[in-house]
Amino acid sequence: MERMQNNFTNTNSNLLKDTLLGTQFLFVAFGATVLVPLLIGIDPAVALFTAGVGTLIFHLITKGKVPVFIGSSFAFIAPIVESTKLYGYAGTLSGLIAVGLVYGIASALVKGYGQKIIERFFPAVVVGPVIMVIGLSLAPVAIDMAKSNWIVAIASLATAIFAVVYGKGILKLIPIFVGIIVGYFTAFGLGIVDFTPLKEAAWFSFPALTAPEFNYHAILYMIPVAFAPLIEHIGDMYAISAVAKKDFVKEPGLHRTMLGDGVATAVAGFLGGPPNTTYSEVTGAISLTKITNPRILRISAIVAVLFSLIGKVSGLLKTIPTSVLGGIMILLFGMITSVGIKTLVESHTDFNKTRNQVIISVILTIGIGGAAISFGNFSLSGIGLASLVGIVLNLILPKHSEPLPEKEELEKIDALEEEGIEQ
Repeated sequence: MERMQNNFTNTNSNLLKDTLLGTQFLFVAFGATVLVPLLIGIDPAVALFTAGVGTLIFHLITKGKVPVFIGSSFAFIAPIVESTKLYGYAGTLSGLIAVGLVYGIASALVKGYGQKIIERFFPAVVVGPVIMVIGLSLAPVAIDMAKSNWIVAIASLATAIFAVVYGKGILKLIPIFVGIIVGYFTAFGLGIVDFTPLKEAAWFSFPALTAPEFNYHAILYMIPVAFAPLIEHIGDMYAISAVAKKDFVKEPGLHRTMLGDGVATAVAGFLGGPPNTTYSEVTGAISLTKITNPRILRISAIVAVLFSLIGKVSGLLKTIPTSVLGGIMILLFGMITSVGIKTLVESHTDFNKTRNQVIISVILTIGIGGAAISFGNFSLSGIGLASLVGIVLNLILPKHSEPLPEKEELEKIDALEEEGIEQ
């Protein structure tokens, strides 16, 4: 009997410990997870709910072997905002479901032909500038929200920067969360926080889910956007494999992780939530804490679902002033752009090649300039159009293009000078 009691006590103790650890990982992802729904204008509780459900789905498909948390993807903020203006949010959701299907197709291709087929169509020279477009196209949104109160915006921005640059341990992993807290208290001190949503919120309520409506315009608009986070997913899997010292690319396999991400995103679309992605912040936290047990991340998912059912949590999130979010976005969207630059640098993209300069230049100009094409009821613009043009250019332009004329001329001049010296 005494042994049974000791086992029961140890089990409860381990469960409590694991729950605290799981909650910690959720808070690492919390700021990013709730920021996306606030920016696209939906209930944060929906994002928490779909993130939790999506994470559990991911773990089911990947045999419970990969320690990741699935949360709201920043890559889709600008496309969702624009698509909602054009086709409504319900129509946009059908596009997000289609994104999940793209992941499923990519999963099948990887299983059948290997990772190289993805790299063939979406190399760094295409993905890098597309990621840059995602960040740069959101810059005006960040400034518009920040200028509603620059004091608050600067407080949240400065705190986030400080946490990123000088923070140690867990503080360095949650700069968005810390920035939002400091910005919020600054706004409270200035008397500009409206607590009405918190007062009106029920203690317990089910997230306000939205049913999708089929809209092929939104589907065509959203599908090209999937390619950038698809490539990012591959990088995330290699990163978490290195941290956990296990090759998740081979077992359970990249095709399974892609499929898990895709099904989680499609389910989120059906429930009215934003697309999901694997979180690098959580990977960083795992690296710091050395906790690689996937069970802990499943507990994080369950806690996220429970939080989504507490109406006061959603009400509190809705009281965050736009200037707080604006300050955070100045850093966040700039960081997205820098990720695109980093993608080009780390892949050793040769900028002396004319084809690479052409691809990057055209993608940036079309994406940031807001170019659009229309044929009858069909239209494609922004990030989607820029992605498609980049893919086509990469396929049709010769791989071994001639050096830039400027460089060629310099080489001729150097050769003539050397010849004159020798003579």
